[in-house]
Amino acid sequence: MTATVQRDNAPAPTPPAPGPARRLLGLLANQQVILLLVLIAMVVLFTIGNPIFFSTAVFGNVLLDWGPVVLIAVGETFVVISGGIDLSVGATVGLSGVLAAYVMQFMTIRHQGEAVTLVVGLLVTMAVGAGVGLVNAVLITRARIVPFIATLATLGAAGGMSIVLTGGAPIGGGPANAIVLSIPRFGPFSTPGLIVVALVTVLGLFLHMARFGRYTYAIGSNSFAARAAGINVDRHLAKVYALSGVLAGLAGMFYYLRLASGAPTSGAGGELDAIAAVVIGGAALTGGVGKMTGTVLGALILTTVTSGLIIIGVAPNWKQVVVAVLIAAAVFAQGLRGLNRGNS
Repeated sequence: MTATVQRDNAPAPTPPAPGPARRLLGLLANQQVILLLVLIAMVVLFTIGNPIFFSTAVFGNVLLDWGPVVLIAVGETFVVISGGIDLSVGATVGLSGVLAAYVMQFMTIRHQGEAVTLVVGLLVTMAVGAGVGLVNAVLITRARIVPFIATLATLGAAGGMSIVLTGGAPIGGGPANAIVLSIPRFGPFSTPGLIVVALVTVLGLFLHMARFGRYTYAIGSNSFAARAAGINVDRHLAKVYALSGVLAGLAGMFYYLRLASGAPTSGAGGELDAIAAVVIGGAALTGGVGKMTGTVLGALILTTVTSGLIIIGVAPNWKQVVVAVLIAAAVFAQGLRGLNRGNS
């Protein structure tokens, strides 16, 4: 009996230490680490191809490209995590920029102050973006149209409206010093660039630490369970799509400040870049999975590829090939992460 008691009280055997294969799988499961390594590798390769790439001027240009991309990608992150998709963001960028350009042109002709004019232009872009987002929400939650089709419809409507209003030409004539704001003043960062960084940081905290983020993950994971838990799913989705639209509108203002005009083509293809950044960042298009840091790195990788290929003399069309490879690698990494969890 004594021997039996000793066996019962004996400490549990220590599990064996994970082998090299398990440690490698664990490392590959951390997509943020992979993205950071990919970004560093790109910077090294492009610098080897042309040393001018590793300069403040080039980094400043990369960050100027990154600003509008990360804005629409952050909005897309909320949408994708909620289990939806927003194809209208690129067209919203163009429409909001065009309408704001007309308003700022009108105010400039009437000799309104530049600061006031820019603030009004900013509010217009946000209002237009919110309006498109709410139209998406109504189509999805009231008309019960699937998000892909609903946002595809608004993509066509917003893009067509931009062309109708402008005839395809950019609209200038706004504040003369608007473009000066896009000049880097703090190392590689411009004033709008720093504002984008601050905004993305706040939204990242909002996603991962606030109730709004928890509701977004819950709806994307299982909308029926979310309803049963007392979450007003339709109202929350309306907020998510409105947020996506507002961020697309802000991207339209960012383009205006950079180009000193609002062009209907400013956001052309922006929806593809946003979805690519989100997927590369580790979000699952099935919903319920995603991190803001991944989206930020994914957007930075996309803009680094674009600038890097141009600087080393490679045709920019190769960007699509590189992005396709990155998306495939991101999906493969997600598969490895699932395999690692299944074996743990």
